[in-house]
Amino acid sequence: QVQLVESGGGLVQAGGSLRLSCAASVRRFSMFDMGWYRQAPGHQRELVAALTSGARTNYADSVKGRFTISRDNAKNTGYLQMNSLKPEDTAVYYCAADPRYWPDEYDYWGQGTQVTVSS
Repeated sequence: QVQLVESGGGLVQAGGSLRLSCAASVRRFSMFDMGWYRQAPGHQRELVAALTSGARTNYADSVKGRFTISRDNAKNTGYLQMNSLKPEDTAVYYCAADPRYWPDEYDYWGQGTQVTVSS
């Protein structure tokens, strides 16, 4: 059973930064691909960033150059550094993980953390 717990969300002014963390209770976290998704009210869930076990990354166009996905396998933790935040980044952010490479759908999900960006 894989459990993911996000933290680090909150309220920030436009232009500010936040770092989200995703703590994974799993052995060999290094073997998992991970991703960050977000869902705003009235919108579908969208992929924000993905990071494979082999360190390949993928970002949504809307966050390229502002967000960075990373991981610390020794701590079983993934991160999403968010800079130059905009009000349209407001959403619930979810961490996801999967042992498969570039999965179409991730098997494991966290409970989500709210990010609110004020203008």
